[in-house]
Amino acid sequence: MRLAIFSDTHGNYDAFDQVLQDIDTCDVDAVISLGDNIGYGPESDRVIKKLKALNIPSVQGNHELALYDEEYLNWFNPAACKSLMKTRELLSKASNRYISEFEPVITSYGCRFVHGFPPDSPLIYMFQVSESRKQEVFEKMTERLCFIGHTHTLELIGYDENDIHYEDLPRGLNHLDPAKKYIVNIGSVGQPRDASNNAKYVIWDSLEDSLDVRFISYDIARVVKKIKAAGLPQEHAERLW
Repeated sequence: MRLAIFSDTHGNYDAFDQVLQDIDTCDVDAVISLGDNIGYGPESDRVIKKLKALNIPSVQGNHELALYDEEYLNWFNPAACKSLMKTRELLSKASNRYISEFEPVITSYGCRFVHGFPPDSPLIYMFQVSESRKQEVFEKMTERLCFIGHTHTLELIGYDENDIHYEDLPRGLNHLDPAKKYIVNIGSVGQPRDASNNAKYVIWDSLEDSLDVRFISYDIARVVKKIKAAGLPQEHAERLW
């Protein structure tokens, strides 16, 4: 089984399109999105329409959650809140209906998929959770692998029934330890927040027990112009660089 997993596209269709083109060359069996397909970027509606057209399942991210629950708008900083309100205006009725069907968790292929933190939170960041709580979640998790996004960074968190181990998740092929459970933070397609401005996604190979971390370049300057033209916050354009 070869599964392509991506997260946090955030309306960046140019990056998303390049990722999809790369996926097409990688002989994968299925594709899953970990949410936050919308917000920040200029083409959230186009991203959602592409997801639907390709029948790519997605979990609910915090940005999708806040579209329908005003309570969660207060959870966003002012720029992110402004961006989401503008995104609401740019989404078609069909896209809104489609997004409303997203669930907070998918369990499939023997894995768990959630935007923020297992078992099913779109909101909680990995770094907000205590070590004791992380250990409790690992012990209760029936799946060996859980894939998350939300932080826009790459990280591999392993658990060997005694200790939690934090590891880098570098570009290229990474082999897993069969004796460990893992939470895999797969980075961001549309707005990376690490040392590289490339779009990022991961291919999990169940037979090889490996993660192939893919770095994909795209035309950032073009997206920056689109963000400005859409009247979205300038800082979300500058952050792409």
